[in-house]
Amino acid sequence: MFRDSPLWSSLRDLFGVLPRAAHASALAALVGVMAGSASALFLVVLDLATNTRLVHPWLLWLLPVAGFAVGWLYLRLGASVEAGNNLLIDEIHDPQRVVPLRMAPLVLFGTVVTHLFGGSAGREGTAVQMGGALADQLTHVFRLSGEQRRVLLMSGIAAGFASVFGTPLAGAVFGLEVLAIGRLRYDALLPCLVAALVGDAVTHAWGVHHTVYTIAPTAFAPSITLAGALSAAAAGVLCGLVGMAFAQATHATSAFMKRRIAYAPLRPFVGGLLVAVAATALGTPQYLGLGIPTIVDAFQTSLPWYDFLGKTIFTVITLGTGFKGGEVTPLFYIGATMGNALSHVLLLPAAVLAGIGFVAVFAGAANTPIASTLMAIEIFGPQIGGYAAIACVLAYLCSGHTGIYRAQRVGHSKHGEVPEGTRLADLPAWRKALRANPSSSGKARRP
Repeated sequence: MFRDSPLWSSLRDLFGVLPRAAHASALAALVGVMAGSASALFLVVLDLATNTRLVHPWLLWLLPVAGFAVGWLYLRLGASVEAGNNLLIDEIHDPQRVVPLRMAPLVLFGTVVTHLFGGSAGREGTAVQMGGALADQLTHVFRLSGEQRRVLLMSGIAAGFASVFGTPLAGAVFGLEVLAIGRLRYDALLPCLVAALVGDAVTHAWGVHHTVYTIAPTAFAPSITLAGALSAAAAGVLCGLVGMAFAQATHATSAFMKRRIAYAPLRPFVGGLLVAVAATALGTPQYLGLGIPTIVDAFQTSLPWYDFLGKTIFTVITLGTGFKGGEVTPLFYIGATMGNALSHVLLLPAAVLAGIGFVAVFAGAANTPIASTLMAIEIFGPQIGGYAAIACVLAYLCSGHTGIYRAQRVGHSKHGEVPEGTRLADLPAWRKALRANPSSSGKARRP
């Protein structure tokens, strides 16, 4: 009788789930150790490269040569991993083969070179690629199934993101949310959480610490106000549009350079020359590298309103011409300085708007509103949670079906009838075909 009861059925399911959960968590913890250690090494070397450039500003004039060298290295050794984050996302959706281990050292070297000589780029792409590549090496070691491999790659992404920014909750959700617009995969929630927590803890255990961004508690009202909510909403809309423009400009620049310059190493050579000349002529060293000092200033003092635009242009040139590095820290810069500028017209303190912009531009450009909201809470405290959520959701909705990761799939269309499962990179072709044949259904499986 008892064996036919709902209680027995629940217990049986529980004892079936626990071993699988323990196995997945153990693998995720191992991924966290590897990704956290890799991020610690990366952050230490990146700080050394940045400080060296600041002490020797003449290194900027070697940026074209450095770009050529990295481009040549990828041409010779890195063709199979050139797609970077997009390769990881594609492998999760449509598994083909284990990600080559060479992705990790190549992107580490390429990103450090970018920052050593003054390119405007970020660091999350490097950490995510190292985490994913290292994680995938366990596929053969433990003879994992295709589904287990997908979860392992997601864990590597989560661990890399969490460890490079010190935001484990945001990192865990980022690993789930970045794959498809409007859809999360909860089957990987526990492994991603374990990997993110372990990765962040391991990075700290190596003695590496992250930049602290502070918003004074007195900047917040005791509760969310209508004026504050409307200001956050307006900021979110603008951040979404800026995030969309950043993604489109970066992809357009990359496509233009590929059409005009056939030999790949020459593209970053030209881009490096443009960055070096522009930074010197305009006297804008703040637009080089990560730009963390300016991000910190955005929470403390009034900045020129055009800072977000300057950083956008320098980053688009750097990444669009083929330099290695991430997009997220420049997006933080763009969002924080834009929020600072909006404080002159919106009814929230400059520091709060800087914090909102910090995460909302990223939310729009990466299509990750939940991870971005959690990041705001982890970095700035729970007081910003409501405002950040409003801004991030609206930024996500207003950025359209674009994004910095072109391998993202449309899980659930934001608006209209974009086919489920479509890669963002394939949307222009689908729209062109739809215009040519308006009677065709937008609900087709794939373009």
